[in-house]
Amino acid sequence: MTMKIGFIGLGAMGLPMSSNLQRKGFAVTVFDIDDAKMSKVAELGAAKAASVAEASRGQDIVITVLPATQHVEAVVLGEDGVLANIDAGGLLMDLSTIDAKGTDRVAAACAAKGISFVDAPIGRLAMHAERGESLFMVGAEDADFARVEPALNAMGTDIFRCGHPGMGSRMKVINNFMLLSTAQIVAESLALGTKLGLDIQTMHDVTGATTARNGQFHVLMANKVLKGDIEPGFTIDLAFKDLSLAMNAAAENRVGLPMGAAAHAVFGGARATKYASKDYSALLNHACDNAGVETPKME
Repeated sequence: MTMKIGFIGLGAMGLPMSSNLQRKGFAVTVFDIDDAKMSKVAELGAAKAASVAEASRGQDIVITVLPATQHVEAVVLGEDGVLANIDAGGLLMDLSTIDAKGTDRVAAACAAKGISFVDAPIGRLAMHAERGESLFMVGAEDADFARVEPALNAMGTDIFRCGHPGMGSRMKVINNFMLLSTAQIVAESLALGTKLGLDIQTMHDVTGATTARNGQFHVLMANKVLKGDIEPGFTIDLAFKDLSLAMNAAAENRVGLPMGAAAHAVFGGARATKYASKDYSALLNHACDNAGVETPKME
């Protein structure tokens, strides 16, 4: 029997992921506030829902991919949200990057209604989602993981079990804290190197052959800002939100993150610039502007 999936949220990650599910034989019903995005998946054969409620009814799994904690809680817990409409015995899988305490509240609300819950935040970039090569950090009980595994395999290539529900969200906070802080270090390094007269290809090749090699320079920036493309992607605004999750978690648990605090402040400042809604690889543009040099480009 074809698995029926309600998919809510068609942003930079949700749109390609729902499209891959539809292409790979799942019966997908999509909902987003942007009708044009729904139409793109509908062209592949998916059904368009008129509301969250409609997308939630009659589905084996309901998937949410939303920007922030408040959006997930509104969509899932709202008066006409997912939990008010999902079928008995259904399963909710949230792929959003949100506050782990928000994930815990959603998981508890699901448990109270007898609905299974999985959190599986997404790793990697939008270009990986388009190719069906995403990574997932999964918090789930064994039986629930077995239910969602076919859908995860249709959207990605790497699935990591992180523990019980809520642990996927906690792993994602740490993952994004590390990569976003690294991105700022890379931006500053390349701005300094450019100021010193180094060629960008030289910096790319040398660091790629040492332990300085990292995904922010050699994957993200090499495929985005260094090709002159800063369209999101993943915006600086959203990146600031994710760093804030880590800083808040650290404060709540009495953990000092001095390097992270500096990166968080830079992202906060970048939000006041023309780059706020651009891809976070535009940190390089921001750093080069501050250094008084042209942003380098690679062939």
